[in-house]
Formats: sequence, structure tokens, C-alpha cells
Amino acid sequence: MGEVRTQVKLTNIVDMALFKRGLLSREQIRSINTDAMVDTGAVRSVIPMKLMESLGLNINTETIAEFANGSKENVNVCEPMLFEIGDRQTYDEAFILGDEVLIGQTVLEKMDLLVDCSSQKLIPNPKHPEGPVLKIK
Repeated sequence: MGEVRTQVKLTNIVDMALFKRGLLSREQIRSINTDAMVDTGAVRSVIPMKLMESLGLNINTETIAEFANGSKENVNVCEPMLFEIGDRQTYDEAFILGDEVLIGQTVLEKMDLLVDCSSQKLIPNPKHPEGPVLKIK
């Protein structure tokens, strides 16, 4: 398939809530536009510690992650943030690892985005071009 990369905007949702309550100015909302690798083999998304700190997020919990090589490790999970890719957005937590942003299946599913292998980019689900449609069973 090759490597698929995308631009993503990550925003501190606590800052957004404080802005909506009139306690922060719009300019004080911490967000970062960055390049990310789309990792369809990963369930959860990943951000580096430095990026978490720049967004003003805290570690929320710790969990066990299993890597592609089968090894397992305790990893930190940060507070939720807003993920924006194109005109779609969702809230999610992320593992704190490595030195680049990885977009995992959870974010892709909630945004209803698919990987187009021929163009090596993310596209909206053709069945729902107007926006995400999530199934509830």
C-alpha cells in the first residue's frame, strides 16, 4: 500500500471549553497543525511527549500496548484532544510514544475516513460524503 500521510490539527479541548465560557481568548487555545502518518495497523493514535506538552495536555492513564512485533509495554495515554482532518473532526485520546504523530483506526472510524491506496491519501467514505455516520447497535 505504501505510506499514507495527512495533515492533522490537534487542539486542547479544555482550552476550547474555557474559551466558550469566556475564560480564555481565542488566541489562547492551544492547537498544532502537523504532518501525521496514517497507520491502519494501529487501533489507537500516537503523539510524541513534546507535542502533548505543547498542547498543555496531561497524562490521563497508563495502559498496556502491543506492538507490531508482538512485544508489550506499559504506555501513557493523554487526555482527549480534538483531531481535525480536512472538514472532519473527533475527540480522542492518544498514546504518548515516539517522535511522530500516528493516526490510528479509532480516529479514522469516528471521522468515517478511508485510505485510498491508489492516491495514497485519506478520503471521506463515499457512502457518507456529507459527514460521518456512526452505527449504533
